[in-house]
Amino acid sequence: MTLDVAFSPYELAPGEVSGRTVVVVDVLRATTTICAALYHGARAVIVAEDAGEATRIAQAVGPRDTLLAGERQGVRIDGFDLGNSPREMSPATVGGRTVVLTTTNGTPALLASAGAREVIVAAAVNFGAVAARIRAAYQQDGDLLIVCAGRHRSFGLDDAYLAGRFAVAALGGPRHRKGLNDAALGALALATHYGGAVERIFAFSSAGRDLRRLGFHDDIVAAAQLDSAPVLPLYHDRRVTLAAPDLPSAA
Repeated sequence: MTLDVAFSPYELAPGEVSGRTVVVVDVLRATTTICAALYHGARAVIVAEDAGEATRIAQAVGPRDTLLAGERQGVRIDGFDLGNSPREMSPATVGGRTVVLTTTNGTPALLASAGAREVIVAAAVNFGAVAARIRAAYQQDGDLLIVCAGRHRSFGLDDAYLAGRFAVAALGGPRHRKGLNDAALGALALATHYGGAVERIFAFSSAGRDLRRLGFHDDIVAAAQLDSAPVLPLYHDRRVTLAAPDLPSAA
């Protein structure tokens, strides 16, 4: 049984994601924003490396059907329709449209997961749906990798805490320790120490402090609302879409 956490996608060794179930977390704010967009009716979220690529993708898909969204260092990219705020992803704005997204930390983490068997986009707002999926996957396969977007290519407290919460969910409790790498053990300790103080630790993190400085305190509050966007987004080939619903078995 193996459960690994990477505090940044830049820690990943070549081939480390290959064939594995991977959970990507950038709670402040990219994965929260993706969940909000899909929950409120977006057809898909396409991940782009940078503003230039995002613009080219939007032109290829069709400007009438797409919205350009993204930020650099927390600030909306000049000329884009949207930033990286979950509160911007209203039904009236994103319903029936494709969002093309590029961000400072979150989209690189998704791009780094290429080659995984399944990539789950995870945040606090879809905690229950992700927890159920990864618990089943871990019980079946005995292998899970949680990738934090982190902060400036290194550790981010907000993502590490949530990674610990997901590790607890996958393991079925906080007491199991076998098969965890050091980062997973550290994330588990954070989750155990802080318990359910989701908004507190998000606000206390470096990312949270930067968002407050930029005037996005309400995004922290939104990101801390457990299961407020109970969707299961899966990432494949640059595109995030909702998982197909489970079909009832034949009687």
